[in-house]
Amino acid sequence: MSYIWTPSQNLIDEANITAFMRKHGIENYEELIRRSTEDIAWFWRSFLDEMNFVWHTPYRKLFDTEQGWAWTKWFIGGKFNWVYNALDRHIENGHGDKIAFKWESEDGNYGAMTYRELLESTLRLCAGLRELGFEPGDRVGIYLPMIPEIIVAVCAVSRIGGILVPIFSGFGPDAIATRLRHAQARFLITADGFYRRGKFVPMKKTADEALKRVHSLEHVVVVKKTNISIPFSEPRDVWWDDAIKHEPKPDLVATDAEAPYMIIYTSGTTGRPKGTVHVHTGFPLKSAQDIHQLFDLKPHDTLFWITDMGWMMGPWEVSGVLLLGGTFFIYDGAPNYPGPDRVWAMVDRHNITILGLTPTFIRAILPAGLEPVNKHSLESLRILGSTGEPWNPDPWIWTIKHIGKERCPIINYSGGTEISGGILGCVPILPLKPGSFHGPVPGMDADVVDDEGKPVRGEPGELILKKPWPGMTRGFWQDPDRYIETYWKKLHGVWTHGDLVVIDADGYWYILGRSDDTLKVAGKRLGPAEMESLLVEHPAVKESAVVGVPDEIKGEVPVCFVVLKHEELAGDELKKELYTHITHKLGKAFAPRDVLFVPDLPKTRNAKIMRRLLRQVYRGEELGDTSSLVNPEVLDYIRTLLQ
Repeated sequence: MSYIWTPSQNLIDEANITAFMRKHGIENYEELIRRSTEDIAWFWRSFLDEMNFVWHTPYRKLFDTEQGWAWTKWFIGGKFNWVYNALDRHIENGHGDKIAFKWESEDGNYGAMTYRELLESTLRLCAGLRELGFEPGDRVGIYLPMIPEIIVAVCAVSRIGGILVPIFSGFGPDAIATRLRHAQARFLITADGFYRRGKFVPMKKTADEALKRVHSLEHVVVVKKTNISIPFSEPRDVWWDDAIKHEPKPDLVATDAEAPYMIIYTSGTTGRPKGTVHVHTGFPLKSAQDIHQLFDLKPHDTLFWITDMGWMMGPWEVSGVLLLGGTFFIYDGAPNYPGPDRVWAMVDRHNITILGLTPTFIRAILPAGLEPVNKHSLESLRILGSTGEPWNPDPWIWTIKHIGKERCPIINYSGGTEISGGILGCVPILPLKPGSFHGPVPGMDADVVDDEGKPVRGEPGELILKKPWPGMTRGFWQDPDRYIETYWKKLHGVWTHGDLVVIDADGYWYILGRSDDTLKVAGKRLGPAEMESLLVEHPAVKESAVVGVPDEIKGEVPVCFVVLKHEELAGDELKKELYTHITHKLGKAFAPRDVLFVPDLPKTRNAKIMRRLLRQVYRGEELGDTSSLVNPEVLDYIRTLLQ
């Protein structure tokens, strides 16, 4: 055992997950996982009973797998609108004046909105959309920065039976057009523009360029956020202030439990975006369960996840926290602008208690040292969250020590857009090892298996799911065959997630990377994270990515892409040091073919490193769609480097 963090008895006693176990006579977490996965019907009924959600029509059957569990339907016959449960229910219970969310912009302006105010603004936008001819089932693109209007838009569209299409605020015209055209969206809600790092970003202009290729689009609602003049095409374009001028009416569609409420796009292994379909009793309920049981959100908490609405953690934060009656915080700006202490200043200023971040963010701020952190108390923090990629041990330990002040656990969390949250996670009542997971999230019947589907321990294997859960995607929009091909063909009868995972002797789980990123060197499987962690042990290395390329003798050999803390350190001597370090730790069989020094690694908006693209550019292959990248220029640099 090499625990770095151990929970206090007070934290254990007061945790939500502890209360749930006590209520059901469960002695320990292992027993909870066993019972919640052996009897998923008991678990989900028990969670719903605890939440006291309002059903417009009660469901008559919990779930139905008649079409195979790939197409499981939940809460058969029930009618449930997640927005009613997220807003009206709390107001009716006397909590209308409680703050629903706080916000801050990059220029330092900030504010808050209560549950009652959020409902009134939601109803005004509902009326405005109806006036424009909105019908239930219409797809509505949401292409906005993280400003208060984006929360209103998300709630309004869902409340009247629409289907959200969240789009990353940093996307260019091609990526926007691809998503809106594929979803056949009728409406788009956007802004004139926004400022990032003090520079104006012309959002409406970008949207207009995209809309030249989207023939289904009829109306654009535009938030006026700046005083800069923009193109405006009436009657298609409508100002937000005009759309919300209508009197609020109690407008609500009592949506079927299985009614879609969101199509959220995620990049596939081929680069072609996948439109994952989620329903009212899927994604919102799963996010609420995870936030309640893993992140321990209580009514007095304020949760802040550094995210964008185009990444699943945006809708996850909004729907999950509002369903639980808590408070969340959104920030419209770069997390390290105007200085590396921006996030820590906001934690203190807004009394953030639960903070979600990524290992990439931590690695980016480490070179600034401790001074930016030590300028702020961070006393309000009690839980840290992390998702998006595996940790290296040193940044994880640094975060526990200097951000969490050794009192806050890091709730490591991994699943995906198709999952509606986590497959694997941590809970605040158990000790932690660096970068580890305690195992499956309650209700998620996960295992690690070999290529034949047999469980393995102590060696890398494929992460699978053996039973359904409410948050599972209802397939890919207009592409059912691709959904089956992606998750159900590799191992018959189980969901194959695509992550390479190892379970250690103490039962702790570790994600080593995507299974299609797995290296098979001379018949030995190696997760990229294992070699990457060794590389970042070197004091000169900021971050790294390792991919496998074909080799006539070994089958595959590693190629290392390394980002240095200081570019001037690059050279043959450092390459030799890194080569020696790897072969000393892993053995000469795993010696890399090449070590390349690069200015950055290709990453998606949620900070995932796209090793697939690194492998393809190294091999000189066509890259396909790279619209999900925030820094596609790095691929051009690598291509030039290899010439």
